[in-house]
Amino acid sequence: MKYIFTLISCLIFSSILHAQTDTIVLKNKDRLIGEIKKMENGVLTVETDYSDDDFKVTWLEIESVNSTQVYLITLENGDRLTATLTLGSQSNMLVLNTIDGFKEVSIDEIVYLKPVKSSFISRLDASISFGFNFTKSQNLKQFTARSSIGYTANYWSLLGSYNSVRSKQENIDEIQRTEAKLQFKYFLKRDYFILLISEFLSNDEQKLDSRLTNRTGVGKYFIHTNQVYFGAGGGVAWNNEEFSDEEIGSRNSFEGFLMAELNIFDMKNIDLLSNITFYPSFTESKRYRVDYKIDLKYDLPLDFFIKLGFTYNFDNQPVEGASKDDYVLQTTLGWEL
Repeated sequence: MKYIFTLISCLIFSSILHAQTDTIVLKNKDRLIGEIKKMENGVLTVETDYSDDDFKVTWLEIESVNSTQVYLITLENGDRLTATLTLGSQSNMLVLNTIDGFKEVSIDEIVYLKPVKSSFISRLDASISFGFNFTKSQNLKQFTARSSIGYTANYWSLLGSYNSVRSKQENIDEIQRTEAKLQFKYFLKRDYFILLISEFLSNDEQKLDSRLTNRTGVGKYFIHTNQVYFGAGGGVAWNNEEFSDEEIGSRNSFEGFLMAELNIFDMKNIDLLSNITFYPSFTESKRYRVDYKIDLKYDLPLDFFIKLGFTYNFDNQPVEGASKDDYVLQTTLGWEL
């Protein structure tokens, strides 16, 4: 028993000695010792033993990092590397130890950083938010739910999202709008990427029981820094529509698409994400569609946030009796992983 107790004590002590400790030095010479969780959208998240909450530090305020963890790293030029981090030859420089050798880069060049771990949860990002409105007049009730979940691997990512609005009012039929999206992105060299996207839309304003759009294409990040992402791309899409009016039937269309996305996140606790997609039809003469979205998110303590979102859909050739456009403005309170 005495031998077993000694062995267990040694194992526990050994695990403490080998606990992950990363050292981060800021430009003002403050020092953080803990475990780096990730760096995304210009913010580094560090878990420490002496604080209940994780520390969040602006990445560009960091002078040096020393860590034995293995990271998935994305550089400003689009290179994606798996490497450890050590101090560089001077301040504001880091040495990346990759399987192909050593590479010295400035801190400013690193735009994404996440430890490579075997657990599935460590690679997940998720968020969920809700909104509710109630008006005494005619007993109006409106409920909004938004959610997303993503998985990031070394050279690809998978993202799913869901957005629903329900509105009930006395003596009026229920109004509904539902959006869902599944996106696969494969990263290539020099910030190019391949896209596979499946999108679903249902709304009463355009008499859409369902619109399923599957598209594939290529894109590129033209700006990829710690303050701004800007990318654009294009490809082809197949659009299948079913309508709430049974007499109309279904409609199919082979389309092209052009898209652009802007993500700004170096505004204190405010993030802005905006994207627009233009669909010219190849099989329906002079028909085109436009989808536009913009989200403004304000970060709160404990990973909570407030989000204001606007979505607009336009179709220049809607079915008979339907509106050309539909839009929704949402305010929600949520939490993110």
